[in-house]
Amino acid sequence: MNKRFKLLLILALVVLGLLTLKPTYTWYRSLSEEDRAFANESKEGIREKSQVKATEGANAVIELVKANPNGDVPAEYSFLVEAAKEKYKEAGVKEPESWTLSVVLNAFKDSADSVNSLVNLRSAFETYYSGIVFDNKDLKNKILKAGLDLAGGMSVVIQVDKSSIKIEKEDGTFKTENELTDLEISDAVNRSLEILNNRIDEFGLTEPNIRKQGEDQILIEIPGDYDPAAVDTFLKGKGRLNFHIVNNEKTAELKAFWNKNGHINAPEIIGDDYIALGRYAEDRYGIDQFQDYVVLEKEPGLSGTHIKSAGVYRDSMTGGTKVNFELDSEGGDIFFDFTTAHIKEPMAVVMDDKVKSVATINDSIRSQVVVTGFNTEEANNLALILRTAALPVELEVINMQQVGAQLGQDTITKGLYSILYGFLAVMIFMFIYYKGAGLIANIALLLNLFFVIAVLATFNMTLTMTSIAGLILNVGMAVDANVIIFERIKEEIAKGKSRAQSIKTGFGRAFWTIMDANITTLIAALFLSQVGKGPIKGFAVTLAIGIVSSLFTALFVSRFLFDVGTHGLGKKKISIGWGTK
Repeated sequence: MNKRFKLLLILALVVLGLLTLKPTYTWYRSLSEEDRAFANESKEGIREKSQVKATEGANAVIELVKANPNGDVPAEYSFLVEAAKEKYKEAGVKEPESWTLSVVLNAFKDSADSVNSLVNLRSAFETYYSGIVFDNKDLKNKILKAGLDLAGGMSVVIQVDKSSIKIEKEDGTFKTENELTDLEISDAVNRSLEILNNRIDEFGLTEPNIRKQGEDQILIEIPGDYDPAAVDTFLKGKGRLNFHIVNNEKTAELKAFWNKNGHINAPEIIGDDYIALGRYAEDRYGIDQFQDYVVLEKEPGLSGTHIKSAGVYRDSMTGGTKVNFELDSEGGDIFFDFTTAHIKEPMAVVMDDKVKSVATINDSIRSQVVVTGFNTEEANNLALILRTAALPVELEVINMQQVGAQLGQDTITKGLYSILYGFLAVMIFMFIYYKGAGLIANIALLLNLFFVIAVLATFNMTLTMTSIAGLILNVGMAVDANVIIFERIKEEIAKGKSRAQSIKTGFGRAFWTIMDANITTLIAALFLSQVGKGPIKGFAVTLAIGIVSSLFTALFVSRFLFDVGTHGLGKKKISIGWGTK
């Protein structure tokens, strides 16, 4: 491997690391506290605030037009020019030569009605503001988060609805809430606890605290800013998915009755063998909006319990999102018979008693079911929920609040300063003791720390005090590797060998010593990362990543820097300590 390729590889990894850390820097340093708080709002909160800001912005523009119609569009409203260009393009009207305030406002007029102009203008503002918020939400999903002990997070108390616990009695009926035993309630809570643990792991909410509280409550503490949407993702319904045949005739009758009477209480229309459920579609904020009612056969043709796995993909033809379900063998047989019997009939996909989509069965289907009606986020969430099993009972969030750091600010400050001082002390010692070689070790040490943090950010890990402890232990191991290499090089120099020979032999002799020490530690770290939970897992993962990174920087980067001095700068001697020539 020549020096040019080595240099390009190191530079490529540095650039990749910078790109990975850019979202974290942008989130914490470039976004204002108000922008971060806005992005952490629930979907309903984002919609409400976006609409308020849109109304204020539209009113402000109209006032500017009244004051100076031919004035320039202010920089903060420059996005309106692009929106106005789209409006002119849609209307087939030639764009004006200059974009004054009045020209921009005219683009949003569908008529001479000033109220209608305000509605269109407000819609443009709302689209702009909501777009920024959702971009910031996406940004947040790519950052390196601080853990509960360092920055606090969100505390959520979830109540188990005991009335939804289904325990069948000998006569075929189900026990009432008062008939449930403590053991049956405890079992339902524990099963819910296990499923929530799996969902939290799947959704990437690392380093949470989740535990049973009292008889029928679950406490979850999630690191990071107050974000109700984070709770919605892993607590999104029970994950019940069923497939029902749609009765078009009864649906049409029910719609006519509903339009006339304003309600759907029409048992003579629906009948005992059918149910009426609402069809929903998500708005721009991802909030389900009621569309109409659909009458379905009460008994599902297939239950989601037969779904073995679920995946999400994008249709190359339409650009829409689809969810692909793989059925178990029993489910495949059931669905094949069901679809064969109902070819050319409409089938509804029902998620938690909401009709998400309706499609016509064109052919018999056995093991692979493809459905639409979901956006990308919803489809991914649905696939994850189905993979982690449905919740056995109904859960209700009864309390949600922001909590402070588990460690006191004084403890955190002292801990971080001790880490910084220790790191600097190691670097100073290496430079003083090993001189020029110590400088190379320090460069490798900084790159090692940079690479580890970049990898943690890539996988959206949560940084806690135990993770930082893993980082510091890694620093010690990285320094140890360089010390072994330098001492081997010094031994070769003492034998009278040249710089190039000493470096080559020194790295060669140190290689397996370093590998043996690091591989044994890596095995222990990997084992802990699999069996450990919470802080232990965070420590182990950080340590494992650090070991791989330190091996790369000590054996590859340090060797490259030595070779640059030998072959690139033509140096004959090595500055590697006092008394060594």
